[in-house]
Amino acid sequence: MINRLLSRLCLALLVAGALLGLPGPAGALETFKVEPLTIETAAGGRYRFNVEMAQTPAQMAQGLMFRKELAPDSGMLFVHPADQIASMWMKNTFIPLDMVFISSDGRVADIRERATPHSLETISSSVPVRAVLELAGGIVSRLGIRRGDKVLHPAFGTVKAP
Repeated sequence: MINRLLSRLCLALLVAGALLGLPGPAGALETFKVEPLTIETAAGGRYRFNVEMAQTPAQMAQGLMFRKELAPDSGMLFVHPADQIASMWMKNTFIPLDMVFISSDGRVADIRERATPHSLETISSSVPVRAVLELAGGIVSRLGIRRGDKVLHPAFGTVKAP
């Protein structure tokens, strides 16, 4: 009787975790390919990042969820097949993030800084964009990244593939 009750409780916890988007045996965390990306600022700065590429629907849905830290020279790049109003959220995200919205020509089109961890508020670009770069919260301000700055990465045809 107790074994049956424990089995049902474990099953209920796994189902609840899956519904909440928590990783578990049936939904292990995604892994990501890492590529270099550089941002050139109008002020003359040139900053290199190692970005994880969110390419599949599962990777895009997971994003930086469940991370406890993000190195200042790291990030995640979400590239869409066509320009669109990009929308993000911070569900299950433990660290504040800066979101850099990038046009198809590699220009920074919009920025949202220090998104609140665990917030379900939708964070959207003000114009259609091709990609979103998520960086550790505060990096955009610290490096002086602004609208119009240039992002160098193959997704925008601004550099060759690594």
